[in-house]
Amino acid sequence: MKKIDIDDELYQYIASNTQSIGESASTILRRLLNLTDDSIPASNAVRSAVVTTQAEPEDEIEQPQNKAQLKEPITAKIAQNQGNVFNVLNKEELAMQKGVVGRFLFILSAFYRTHKSGFDNVLDIKGRDRVYFATSKEALLESGSSMNPKNIPETEYWVMTNSNTTRKKMMLHEVALCLGYSAEQAEKIRDYL
Repeated sequence: MKKIDIDDELYQYIASNTQSIGESASTILRRLLNLTDDSIPASNAVRSAVVTTQAEPEDEIEQPQNKAQLKEPITAKIAQNQGNVFNVLNKEELAMQKGVVGRFLFILSAFYRTHKSGFDNVLDIKGRDRVYFATSKEALLESGSSMNPKNIPETEYWVMTNSNTTRKKMMLHEVALCLGYSAEQAEKIRDYL
């Protein structure tokens, strides 16, 4: 059995691309890399592998030896460890928020309440020339002009709010993906804005 250590960001990316229950990390990576079984030399064909994060070695994804030995999906493991933002978001409260920026901050705050331990992953979400998230107002102001930084309620995190609604939706989509939600769930969250 081969073992590969990966960082949390890569683990979240693999997890966010799970498409079916019991899908192994190898299957996900094959799909993402457009590899087929016949494009791999026979000596390298389907080896059992365990993928672990450096921060949480107990989270592992094993490739099943046969179809009867399916493991639970990666996204389910993340949900067990961290909760689910859909259980925290209240659509009535969301509707009461003032404008797009209010709803944006409300959703980000819900993500934080649900994923406190992994929320610092959002600090890696950046634009081509701009930093979107930081742990201080000053850090955002230093990264560019016209940032209009706002504190995400009930957190120590700040977010850049001087962007159009489309960009804010993209930011929410990226936050959802980096916290382990599927692409479908990320789109649903994005549409709450």
